[in-house]
Amino acid sequence: MNVLEFAINMELDGEKYYNEQAKINKDNSLHNVFVLLAKEEGEHAQILKNKSNGLPYKLEYDDALSKVKNIFKDNEDFKSEISKLPSQLDLYNLALEKEKQSIELYEKFLSEASDDSEKEMFQFLTSQEKNHYAMVEVLISLLMNANEWVESPEFGIRKDY
Repeated sequence: MNVLEFAINMELDGEKYYNEQAKINKDNSLHNVFVLLAKEEGEHAQILKNKSNGLPYKLEYDDALSKVKNIFKDNEDFKSEISKLPSQLDLYNLALEKEKQSIELYEKFLSEASDDSEKEMFQFLTSQEKNHYAMVEVLISLLMNANEWVESPEFGIRKDY
């Protein structure tokens, strides 16, 4: 298995994982986040397939993190919704680890890339996976804040999130 085949399989595994999480979270706001992540992983797999087959591909940078922030904007029920699902933290930590592994792998491939188009592709994929990592970090932060937040004034001032 060559580098591109390995990366394609990794992206397809990521797409499958996020689609499964979207199904699990179909009744809450996180569904949209997982659908977005699955879609992007599928697009990454297609870029790699095209590269592997010598077909043209387009590297389009997208600010997915801002989309996630918009999903949660003005969502009053989110805190209570998340607190009902404390086991989700393990899910997010696993996703964070998968994204970290993807970043490390693409950085390794980038350092070993032999031509400019490969370098550009692996820079793009590294950037995209870093965006995914940041998105999952936001989810973890929101979950941790929901679990740890104490609204009684006797516990002092808490930072906004």
